[in-house]
Amino acid sequence: MKSLYTTSVTANGGRNGKVKSENGILELDVRSPKALGGKDDAFANPEMLFAAGYASCFGSALSLVIGKSKIEAGEPTVTAQVSLGQIENGGFGLAVEMDVNIPNVTIEEAQELTEKAHQVCPYSNATRNNIEVKLAVTNN
Repeated sequence: MKSLYTTSVTANGGRNGKVKSENGILELDVRSPKALGGKDDAFANPEMLFAAGYASCFGSALSLVIGKSKIEAGEPTVTAQVSLGQIENGGFGLAVEMDVNIPNVTIEEAQELTEKAHQVCPYSNATRNNIEVKLAVTNN
């Protein structure tokens, strides 16, 4: 792969620590959510950060695909729901449900555009055949 962009984020303290990007723009305390034994849900966590990255990346891929298709669509929105769970080998894995809304198109067009974006998106390509990603599409 020919790299087009590289960045780095450093984590200290794991799920109960801090993350900071190399340029200092991203600097957050992270904590385990209440469902995983944390005190509360008042902090960011790794799954939340993954969901933010995937949703925004998928949204960009979708905008690219819409632009190339010449279909007149409204501004799409993408919501990524990321779940953490235990897998068969005793380790942990992720699953994603991607809710995609593309207004002003038919449901068939929205489905086709979403599938094409799923082939283009770097997060989708990184996770393909590794974690379950469900796509739900609406057009309102």
